Order: sequence, then structure tokens, then C-alpha cells
Amino acid sequence: MLLNTIELGPENDDLSQPPVVFLHGLFGRARNFGFFQRRIAATRRTLALDLRNHGASPHGPMDYPTLAADVCETLAAHNALPATVVGHSMGGKTAMMLALSFPAEVHSLMVVDIAPGEGGFSQSHELARKLADLPLPDFLDRAGADAWLGQVIPEKSVRDLMLMNLDLGERPRWNIGLREIVASMPVIIGWPDLQPGIHYDGPTLFVAGGRSHYIQPDNYPAMRRLFPHYRLETIPDAGHWVHAQAPQAFLTALEHFLRVA
Repeated sequence: MLLNTIELGPENDDLSQPPVVFLHGLFGRARNFGFFQRRIAATRRTLALDLRNHGASPHGPMDYPTLAADVCETLAAHNALPATVVGHSMGGKTAMMLALSFPAEVHSLMVVDIAPGEGGFSQSHELARKLADLPLPDFLDRAGADAWLGQVIPEKSVRDLMLMNLDLGERPRWNIGLREIVASMPVIIGWPDLQPGIHYDGPTLFVAGGRSHYIQPDNYPAMRRLFPHYRLETIPDAGHWVHAQAPQAFLTALEHFLRVA
């Protein structure tokens, strides 16, 4: 499946440097990384992708091998392989699966606040189900949509995220594959069984939010087994949405990784 892609870069791209690819998390979209993409695009070719069932990409059943295959196919179509891949949450699991499945196509890997294993998305499954069951009214403007979402989402920041996934006005509708996401949540929360010995030898940075629980010490053995050259960096003042909650610290970590990877 070819995915919707936002591509930015300098006029005279340095072809000796791999492109930088951004993969968003659950219920997100390519432009979630817009600030960072614009900064990196001053000197490097960048691509931000809408994963399947998100943004303007097509819909369909999803699991991590399928998501990784979508990304690989899309980057190949853009002549953007091998690439440095940056993924947050569900996008981080997709990035890890891409590196493990197609290691020659991943120059280096940055995984943001997610681990290779069961877990994460602790509230997302129930939220997705509630949203799918919430009847859409005949008309929604932004204020009305905020109030409508407030029936199941108390947090303003989460409502703002979900508002991006609604087409407002007369006959409002979800522009994401919400039913497909609900059906896929068990495998999105999980992690595939992998063949013994599979691993990715490239430079790998895990970035954790200091106030998040998505990366725990009991994840470290799997991280070392699958990504033997990984480093872990913690941004103390951030929760799960590291890049949104501590943008300057995240940008510093990203720019340093791109220099040394």
C-alpha cells in the first residue's frame, strides 16, 4: 500500500546523507512531526508518512509486519531507501519492525517512547471502541465537535488530537479508518512473535519520557537482543508525547542522533 507522504528538503540535497523519515503514533498523522520535519529539512531530505488508516492514506487491516511493508513500499516508490527512521509509539513499533524485517533499508533508527513487546496504548483500545460507537450528529463545527468528543475524552489535548481526524460541517465523518483501527487494536497493543536470532545491527536510539511508563527495565533484555547497539535517553519533563511536551529537548536529541548515527 502506498501511503500519503509529506516531503520536504533543501534545494540542493546532500545525497550522501540518508533521508529522514517520520512515523506518527496511533490516531496521529504525518504533520504531527511538522515542526521537527521543517527544522531537519533545512539540511536533509525528509519524508513524513500517514500510516494506513490514518491521515490521507488508504484503509485496511493492520498489524506491524503490514505497516512496515507499507512504509518500505512507499519509501521505495520515493527512492528514499535506505533511510533514518524516527517513529513515535505505534510508529515506533512500526519503525522497529521495518528495521528488523528490512535491515538493509534502515540506516539508523530512533524509537520514541515505546518498547519492542506487549504493552502501551493502555487506554486507546477502550477509547477507539467508544469513539466508533458514538453516533455522529448531522452537523458539527469545531466547538460542537469538542463538546461531542468530550462525552468520552476528558483531556483537552487528546480531544485536539482527535479533532484532526474529523471532517466537520454538514454530514461530519471520520477521515480515519476507525473501524479498522478498533479491529486491529489487539495486535497494535501486542508485538509479533519473531524468528530466533532476528536483530538489527544499525545505530538505534530509544527516547523515553521521564513521566511515561511505556519503556520499563523489564523491556531492556528484548531491546538488547533485537537492537544490540541501542542507547536509551530519557527526557525527564515529558510524558508519552515526548516531542509535543518537550519539543526543544526532543529536537536536541534528534539533531545529535542525526549527526552521530
